[in-house]
Amino acid sequence: MLIQNPTHSELAARIEHTLLRADATSQEIERLCEEARRNCFHAVCVNGGRVELAHHLLENSDVKVVAVAGFPLGASDPDIKRYETEAAVDGGASEIDVVINIGRLRDGATKSILRELRDVVEAADERPVKVIIETSALTREQKLLACEIVVDSGAQFVKTSTGFGTGGATIEDVRLLRSAVGSTFGIKASGGIRTCDAALALIRAGADRIGTSNGVAILEQYDAS
Repeated sequence: MLIQNPTHSELAARIEHTLLRADATSQEIERLCEEARRNCFHAVCVNGGRVELAHHLLENSDVKVVAVAGFPLGASDPDIKRYETEAAVDGGASEIDVVINIGRLRDGATKSILRELRDVVEAADERPVKVIIETSALTREQKLLACEIVVDSGAQFVKTSTGFGTGGATIEDVRLLRSAVGSTFGIKASGGIRTCDAALALIRAGADRIGTSNGVAILEQYDAS
C-alpha cells in the first residue's frame, strides 16, 4: 500500500532489519533480534545458518524471521535453492528471499527460471517468497521480464537487490517495478539504504518493505526530523 507520509510505527513495520555478512557472530545476531524486537520492525533477515537462532530469540514476539536462499549470486542449482528453502522453513523462517538466476535471466531462459521459482514457492509452503532480481545487473527490458516471471511464479514480492552487487535500490527502479507488477504486488527495496530520507523516498516511489542494516539509525533520524 502506497503511503506518502508514514508514521513512526508505519515506517518501523516496513523495515526488515538485515544482517547477511558471512562473518556475523551469534552475538551480533542476538543484537539484531533485540533491536528488531525493541523497535517493532517487521522482520530480521538472516542467512540460513542463523535462522534457528533468530527464531529462538524472537519467540513470543511479532517480529518475523526472513531467510535467504541462493544468496547472494543466485547461480546455484535449483534443487539447492529448494533445499535451502525447506531447511529454512524447518528452522522457523516465516518468509524466504531467493535470488533469481541472473545469468539465465540475461539468457532469456524464462521457462527454467519460472520452474525454479515455482519450486521455491512450493517449498515455502504458503510462506511469502520475495525474489531478488539484482536490478543493477539488468537492462530495463530484463527487469520487466523478471517482474513478469516473478508474478507468474506465485511469489509475493519482487526485491531490488542483494546488497552485494554493484548497486542497490533506486527510486527509478522501484517506480519501474511498481509499473510492471501493478498496485497490489509486493516490492522490497534493499541495497544501500542508509538514511531515513532514502527509505521514505523509496516508500513513496512504491516500496512496501525496506531491507536495511541501518533500521535503528533510520528511525532515530525520523524521530529527530
